[in-house]
Amino acid sequence: MIVVQHKGEDKEFAAEEISSMVLIKIREIAEAYLGSTIKNVVVTVPAYFNDSQCQATKDAGVIAGLNVMQIINEPTAAAIASGLDKKATSVGEKNVLIFDLGGGTFDVSLLTIEEGIFEVKATAGDSHLGREDFDNRMVNHFVQEFKGKNKKDITGNPRALRRLRTSCERAKRTMSSTAQTTIEIDSLYEGIDFYSTITRARFEELNMDLFRKCIEPVEKCLRDAKMDKSTSHDVVLVGGSTKIPKVQQLLQYFFNGKELCKSINPDEAVVYGTAVQAAILSGEGNEKV
Repeated sequence: MIVVQHKGEDKEFAAEEISSMVLIKIREIAEAYLGSTIKNVVVTVPAYFNDSQCQATKDAGVIAGLNVMQIINEPTAAAIASGLDKKATSVGEKNVLIFDLGGGTFDVSLLTIEEGIFEVKATAGDSHLGREDFDNRMVNHFVQEFKGKNKKDITGNPRALRRLRTSCERAKRTMSSTAQTTIEIDSLYEGIDFYSTITRARFEELNMDLFRKCIEPVEKCLRDAKMDKSTSHDVVLVGGSTKIPKVQQLLQYFFNGKELCKSINPDEAVVYGTAVQAAILSGEGNEKV
């Protein structure tokens, strides 16, 4: 059970109840956008979910008043989004590695696809690695720079740290396409303005150990599946943090220069594939989803 404090009282909720609240909110947003009522849904779960966890997810859908037509795992949804299921029918069995680096978690999955059938061969990952870790390195870098310039420590000021983090997140996104960017924050702390620059090279230096750490689950996934990296036909990028050039570079180097699948926005790959699957189940596979 999950204990939540509400209006001074402790309330207990099952995980399914919490999940159903999230599903209800998602349905409300979707219905407002589409202008129609939603009853049937396809829900994705992590590849490592077992049968009881998948059933609990279905139960959450029922609590939310939804008809869960199908539960599919996230790497399968990403593969569908990239159209790899269609390619597999023309070339026989395909081995696909899904590299999913998100906000706070990292998952690697190895799938085989043959005649439209998806099978997860192995999964690996790190539940404490992602965007937040990369951002933290940059925030700490600028905290030390501010301290060195102004003899002031902002670590005890949540508002200053929040503003700095927002600027760091923006700078990181900018450096996906440029070699250098600036940080400018008016009155960051005790009326002191903060201005600095950071290069992509410096950002990579601050995070290189974390970036290299991303390759370890890839190696483990291949070992567990008893496959050589040369037998992976496609490598699909999922999650916003895969837009970081150094992450792509290290992954491509590991796979001996193999071109990475970047045809779908990695932020949207899983939900796009899920929508495609929902359309197929609804008999609308050839229509606009």
